[in-house]
Amino acid sequence: MAARSIASLSISFGLVSIPVRVFSATETKSAVSFNLLHKGCGSRLRQQYICLKEDVVVDRSEMVKGYEFEKDRYVTFTPDELKALEDAAAQTIDIVSFMPLGAIDPIYFDKAYYLGPDKRGAKPYNLLAEAMRETGTCALAKWAWKGKQYMVQIRVGADGLILQQLLYADEVRDMSDLNVEHTDVNAAELKLALQLIEQNAVEGYDAAAYTDEEKQRILDQIDKKIAGKKITVAAETPASTGGEVIDLMEALRKSIGANKRQPAAQASAKTTGKAAPKPAAKVAAKTEAAAAPARKSARRAAAPTPVEAPRRAARK
Repeated sequence: MAARSIASLSISFGLVSIPVRVFSATETKSAVSFNLLHKGCGSRLRQQYICLKEDVVVDRSEMVKGYEFEKDRYVTFTPDELKALEDAAAQTIDIVSFMPLGAIDPIYFDKAYYLGPDKRGAKPYNLLAEAMRETGTCALAKWAWKGKQYMVQIRVGADGLILQQLLYADEVRDMSDLNVEHTDVNAAELKLALQLIEQNAVEGYDAAAYTDEEKQRILDQIDKKIAGKKITVAAETPASTGGEVIDLMEALRKSIGANKRQPAAQASAKTTGKAAPKPAAKVAAKTEAAAAPARKSARRAAAPTPVEAPRRAARK
């Protein structure tokens, strides 16, 4: 299925205008969700909006959006006025400077988008991409989108340009507030730590080698519940209180020794630059594919007919 763009914009690069289309680069996979039911009859519960003044249920057709400019005083907007506010922003991404590719701390990275050339934009698009690739630089730009102006990074990816929204300074907390205690590093301990890092080093991150094992664990427990089995809770390992004194040198030595006895598949992955997927992850993936249809049908058969509920309020 062909990717669908979410916007058509132009990158302003000096006197050059590069028409581009914007595509979402990521999608969030939701965690396992549970519905709220009436404990007495097992029916679904419905979300409602209550007027605080009149204490009555308000239908969606009677709702308007408003901005609070003083305490308990609002100015309201129609859907057309809200759309006009968004559309008033310039449909351009304005490059303000270029810098080394690694100049921006990843802690400022927010949502990522792909940029593809629009009609008649292929030549200047590829020119900009090749120029940044040759110089090892990225572009810093401004982008007004949905009522907010973003500072963004534009960098060259494997197949084209990537736009990365950046957080502002006041959106990132200052780590100095943690008052991290700094201590002297023992040379012998540092040597063992460097050895441990070297033994576990890989060429890069292979995202496909990992799966959400925690989500699969919960789904497996749900399958047991559907089958009429009791969900058991594993005994918890007592958490460290922070006051425990450990022999750091001995812990490092044991870590290195354990690493030498790792399975051949994991050792091979380290030499090829990819982390080997854990066997449990593969089993979990197969289990999910096989169990999903049964889980769905079992839920339909076991659960009472839910009360029809309106859709949840749209995310702001």
